[in-house]
Amino acid sequence: MSKVVSLTEIMAEIESGQTVMIGGFLAVGTPESFITGMLEKEVTNLKIIANETSYPDQGIGRLVAARQVDKVTVSHIGTNPETGKQFNSGKLEVELVPQGTLVERIRAAGAGLGGILTSVGIGTRVAEGKEVLEIEGEKYLLELPLEAEIALLKAWKADKKGNLVYRKAARNFNPIMATAASRVLVEVDELVEVGDIDPDQVHTPGNFVDKVYVRGESNE
Repeated sequence: MSKVVSLTEIMAEIESGQTVMIGGFLAVGTPESFITGMLEKEVTNLKIIANETSYPDQGIGRLVAARQVDKVTVSHIGTNPETGKQFNSGKLEVELVPQGTLVERIRAAGAGLGGILTSVGIGTRVAEGKEVLEIEGEKYLLELPLEAEIALLKAWKADKKGNLVYRKAARNFNPIMATAASRVLVEVDELVEVGDIDPDQVHTPGNFVDKVYVRGESNE
């Protein structure tokens, strides 16, 4: 059964108040069509999990600039002055997570783990309010899994069953986020028939993917 749908069907799944993972690294590998759709739909009170908040006029940064986000869980905010401005004024909650820890917390959710142990953050503000475990004389933070209701991803190519191939650096956070959300919605540049993608080239198997939208196709 084909998983290919219209942008309208994708947008029907995204609602105010959801926790949403969004792939990309400084907007590379971010589903811009979905971001535009969220702006037009005016969904609000979003809690976004991503690597960063990109730039004010690109990717996730456009949602932040439009004041549609309540909280971001990210590894840095330095490329988007609007994020810092809203954080400092108390209008946006920011949870800063070291990048490696962020990836591993997402991976833990996808793997069904109860958390990860890391020494990163010991003795710093990162450790505030977190459980510290001592193992063989070394201290570790227990970092809990990160999961979402929706993951919004961007791939280069998909077949009709949702098997995905990412292109170069756009691979970044997308594959790991595909494992850690209840619903996975993907924007792709190219659609091919089932069997056209060599199984060895599949980065995200179709069983993780719920719906695929081909960029530029009709919304209806």
